[in-house]
Amino acid sequence: MADTALLVAAIRARESAREDRLFTDPFADKLAGETGHRILEAALATSGERTTMQIVVRTRFWDDALQHAASSCRQVVLVAAGMDARAYRLNWPAGTGVFELDQPAVIAAKNALLADTTPSCTRVPIGVDLADDWPAVLRAAGFDATAPSVWLTEGLLQYLDEEAVHRLFERIDALAAPESVLCYDVVGKSLLEAPFMAELLKSMAANGAPWLFGTDDPAELLRDRGWSADVTDIAEPGNRWNRWYAPVTPADVPDTPRGYFVVAKKRLAEPVVIEQKSE
Repeated sequence: MADTALLVAAIRARESAREDRLFTDPFADKLAGETGHRILEAALATSGERTTMQIVVRTRFWDDALQHAASSCRQVVLVAAGMDARAYRLNWPAGTGVFELDQPAVIAAKNALLADTTPSCTRVPIGVDLADDWPAVLRAAGFDATAPSVWLTEGLLQYLDEEAVHRLFERIDALAAPESVLCYDVVGKSLLEAPFMAELLKSMAANGAPWLFGTDDPAELLRDRGWSADVTDIAEPGNRWNRWYAPVTPADVPDTPRGYFVVAKKRLAEPVVIEQKSE
């Protein structure tokens, strides 16, 4: 199982223990296990609190975004879900189906750990490699590509190369009906190249999870696909929630190390207007 999934669960368990917590994940401690907590302690010793802040802020941000989107979309797809427990801990509208995609070993491990727990939605765990034909597997599991859906790729894109990122978005776009919502976070290229990130990136690479992809124009991933994207600098909610290490830098300041949250909505197709020729 990927150590990153266990690390994220450990960070969520740590945040859930705070009196001023941004969210409560009662399943994170079990999902992290001893291995996850050990990885977190090592990361804190190497890189300090910055290791945890981005994950804490993005968890709360995506909790809010998913629940807002689910008010009109009853299909939710968590791509590379890892040890995420949102199918159990969020208050989903009646009739919501949450499809979880991840490696078969990850899905099996989570199924075993939460076997005695009832999800708060119709949970559909799908063990599949993202390099394989996962769209066909998703459809076979009951996903309806003609109905609006909500997609989340959380903490994933930086681990893919650029070609894989574009292929993933092509597949999601092909499955997403108009009015669907796609949520993703992406590392800024300027952040990847920032000197203060060197130790963390070195550590991630040593653990077999190098960061490969970043962009300072995150909306361009969907620009020509008929989606409208709302981009948020992670530092903005991070500061608002008192979980960030630096003030927000104005958007027009170039070459600033940033991370981004993007909430994109697929627009309805424009009607075709056929002009009548005059006699």
